[in-house]
Amino acid sequence: MRCKKEEFVKGEYFHIYNRSVKDTLLFMNDDYLYFLDKFKLKIKIYPASVFAYCLMPNHFHFLLRQDEEKPVYQIFNDINNSYVQHYNNKYSRKGHLYKGQLQHKRIKNDEYIVSLCQYIHYNPKKAGLVDDLSDWKYSNYLEWIGKRNGILFNDDLLKTYFENGELYKQQIRCYENYIKDKEFAELLFD
Repeated sequence: MRCKKEEFVKGEYFHIYNRSVKDTLLFMNDDYLYFLDKFKLKIKIYPASVFAYCLMPNHFHFLLRQDEEKPVYQIFNDINNSYVQHYNNKYSRKGHLYKGQLQHKRIKNDEYIVSLCQYIHYNPKKAGLVDDLSDWKYSNYLEWIGKRNGILFNDDLLKTYFENGELYKQQIRCYENYIKDKEFAELLFD
């Protein structure tokens, strides 16, 4: 369920995501970097900690903690307005780019936060875009496993639950096995 405006308070965690309209690609070529550059600028205005993110060709996911009173959804409202204009101009198109309003859920459970990070980071592999999550550069998975020092990463969850990136990689493999087992079990009952 979407959050109410009054739920956006300092210290709370939020899963924020959106999808493109119809079969439109949301990101192509250097659009990923354009979006992330805009995000880096806006996060200075609307302070938030980034725990997990992933930009996919037709959608995006962010797990954020709101660090000040300014609501984190404003980051995306500001970005999306300029991004849609940029995208429509660049690709000579008109109209809506997103399927609907920005989606957001308040996360209240620590265990779910960790599972959500895994879900977000596993997206490119589940979609068949990469065989190795390290090959998808439009997420902060590389920060989680210690292979990149990006600024869009707060390592509090990593330190609290995994101690190091290698343990997180192992957890992702367990998550992958869980997904495969679940999909196989669903086939058995169809």
